[in-house]
Amino acid sequence: MKYLTTMTVLMALGVAFSFVQTTTTRAETATLHMIVCGDYEWGGEAAERHIGKWEAANPSYSVELEYVPWGQCQEKSKTLAAAGKPPALAYMGSRTLKQLAQNDLIVPIAMSDEEKASYAAPILATVTANGQVWGAPRAFSTKALFWNKDLFAAAGLDPETPPKTWDEMYTFASTVKEKTDADGFGLSAASFNNTMHQFMNYVYTNGGEVIDADGEIVFNSPNNVEALTFYGKMAEVSEPGPIAYDRDKLHPLFNEAKIAMMITGPWARAEITDVNWDVAPIPVGPRGRPSTLLITDSLAVFKGSGMEDAAGDLARFLTSPDNQFEFEKSAGLTPLRNVAGVADLRKEDPSWGAFLDAVETGGPEPFVTDYVALEDAIIEAVQGVLLGEVKPADAIAEAARRLEEVK
Repeated sequence: MKYLTTMTVLMALGVAFSFVQTTTTRAETATLHMIVCGDYEWGGEAAERHIGKWEAANPSYSVELEYVPWGQCQEKSKTLAAAGKPPALAYMGSRTLKQLAQNDLIVPIAMSDEEKASYAAPILATVTANGQVWGAPRAFSTKALFWNKDLFAAAGLDPETPPKTWDEMYTFASTVKEKTDADGFGLSAASFNNTMHQFMNYVYTNGGEVIDADGEIVFNSPNNVEALTFYGKMAEVSEPGPIAYDRDKLHPLFNEAKIAMMITGPWARAEITDVNWDVAPIPVGPRGRPSTLLITDSLAVFKGSGMEDAAGDLARFLTSPDNQFEFEKSAGLTPLRNVAGVADLRKEDPSWGAFLDAVETGGPEPFVTDYVALEDAIIEAVQGVLLGEVKPADAIAEAARRLEEVK
């Protein structure tokens, strides 16, 4: 296993790139270039150990890993592919797959019916378009509600009873804000993709959708107007200036007992220090049921590397049930499959329950051909309502119109 550190060099006045890739590591050994969004700290030890096992079983190949920050890696993978220098394999957000497939830059993942059946249907929906699977699901997250028991008690609320509905969540947050020095809730509205992700939790817990099973945009619905109206209402009991906060910036506020509740992923449990906390399912809206946004990152096999078969084999090896579960435990992610070890996770740490129980009723991240346009349309709708620039019904209608152009 090797590590690639050569960076893309922007040439004057152009989009030419200098990319150096070693083609062999020793005689008759081909180098399989793999881009990984993120860094080694996030499950890298387990992943690299599994790659080493694959290399040992496939001595004709040496895997060359290149870790690239999230803000750059997806664009870099697409740019290299468009320039005829694709990585063989890339770990990236599943939201990119439909666009890559439409541009003929990736190849489908060969997956048997048995392999498909090992995933919950909403998970497989995050990587499936036109009847084909375009990525091997690699990282998965669900969301849940964290609450500070001590702040609940200080506000006169039962610290063991989290809110179960939107109305309760607003009431509890309002009570905390009124009776303590803390804000009741942490609300994300920054110009960053997880603002869209946060809002989608409200869409799905109120029975809404963005795209239906037939691929039609159904965003302009009473369910979603209610969701955006309530999102704006929660700003009344949240931290000042939510447009300055993305989801991860809320974690320090929770740690410092400046907010009583937040919605986030299972990895936050490792970041919470001295807070007396617990976790529960996301409260449901008047038209909904317990749910969550299901987000996956995937391993995509790029077209034109000459190693499509080997890259596909490596992707399936890394995401095989045992290897995948070991990676998930290392990274603190929600398990993709209900393998034997999942029951042990829940038994050892009951807080996993809220993240696991919502999988079957969760909704997939919308799968469109231009995910950036999707994010922009929804984020602008959220921000417009929070800033008082537009009414929720009008914001939802405008976002739906824009989504028609990128479905």
